[in-house]
Amino acid sequence: MKIIIVDDEEIALTSLKRILEWRGYKNVDICDNGRDAIRLIREKDYDIVLLDLVMPEVDGLQVLQATKPYKPYTEFIVVTALDDIPTTVSAVRLGAYDYLVKPVDNDILFLTIERAYERKGLVRSLTGMSQDGSEEIPQAFSDFITKNSGVKAILSFAATMARSGNPILITGESGTGKELLARGIHRLGPHPEGPFIAVNVSAIPTTMFETQFFGHVRGAFTGAESSFKGFFEQAHGGTLFLDEIGELPYSLQAKLLRVLEDKVVTPLGSTKSVHVDVRIISATNMDIDLACREGRFRLDLLFRLKSTHIHLPPLREREGDIPILAQFFLEKANKKYGKKIVGFSPDAIDVLIHGEYPGNVRELAQIIDNAVLMAETSLIMPHHLGNKMTRPSIYRRRLCSLKENEETHVAYVLLNTGGNRKQAANILGITVRQLQRKISQMRSDPFWSHLLDDI
Repeated sequence: MKIIIVDDEEIALTSLKRILEWRGYKNVDICDNGRDAIRLIREKDYDIVLLDLVMPEVDGLQVLQATKPYKPYTEFIVVTALDDIPTTVSAVRLGAYDYLVKPVDNDILFLTIERAYERKGLVRSLTGMSQDGSEEIPQAFSDFITKNSGVKAILSFAATMARSGNPILITGESGTGKELLARGIHRLGPHPEGPFIAVNVSAIPTTMFETQFFGHVRGAFTGAESSFKGFFEQAHGGTLFLDEIGELPYSLQAKLLRVLEDKVVTPLGSTKSVHVDVRIISATNMDIDLACREGRFRLDLLFRLKSTHIHLPPLREREGDIPILAQFFLEKANKKYGKKIVGFSPDAIDVLIHGEYPGNVRELAQIIDNAVLMAETSLIMPHHLGNKMTRPSIYRRRLCSLKENEETHVAYVLLNTGGNRKQAANILGITVRQLQRKISQMRSDPFWSHLLDDI
């Protein structure tokens, strides 16, 4: 069992570590501040976190909030002198297993640790995951292409939480697959046979909010020639997915909150309320907690939406996933364009692995789609991936011939001089005519020809 103790008091840290080691827990780390704790918990696979709440700069609740979505199988036990019911509720809402008030009886502490560890094993067994996350991902998420153990753990955790029917908030950068995850949660939920209604909240005009979400009856306003069922009624008996929920104007948040609390909607122009049974899944790429602190998002609404919080990591943090995603999108594009491209050249794979993807998986899919459309060979080559993808490869070193090394250096100098032949020739220690000859030779290679056209 791997444990970390997080407390800003040195005496508390050392004494608790000594007690645990006396009990037989040999793998115990300590951390005296919240900021470092976040980094350590995200980087390492701890089974148990013993977490103090009152710490300067970054407190325990912030640590819990910043790490539990990334480490769904790590169990957090709050050990603090703060005996406060609202804080206890907040900690449990954020995923804490238990809340112990100092001074804690050693036997109670040991029992809590053992039970938390047992719960971790039980959750893993229920979701079909091994301790290293090597099992297959739940079938409901089969469209989620990954071999990354961290992502598999998140999907397995989502599968467990899906069965509760409680509201789930999904966070993550644009293009990480939030709607794909939401659809999988719906398939595993209490009513998979029900409708799945996806709504981009940011695309709904403020003036149309009530009629789109709550519906209207015929004659409710000019142009209402027939009755319309709003999104809540459309999703009755199923799931309503609210994408970009953080963009909902503050003036409309109270109206959404009322429906979530009362489970009834009143269509515009009607005096009759309609009961709705809807499972809410929401998503955002913004820092929703910061929005609450700044007064841009209602905290009571967030509590209604965030019974469970799941964070999807960006593509840059999904080690090993880029090659298998690229191949998946290649096969998809082959069918789309009627092509038979078999794969990627080693250089192309190298370029893809080291690329930057602010648009994440969605951006990678578009890059591969364009590459397949452009490719005239049986393999995707680096120059098929676009200027943005090929340029970074100039800066990386690899095993190559002297000729290839020379060409790489010439291109590197040209790129950094903005294509100025005279300046580049001076840096290289050759004449402009010699440089022009080298450039002409390099243009016979499609990769360099494509790059030199833009210099």
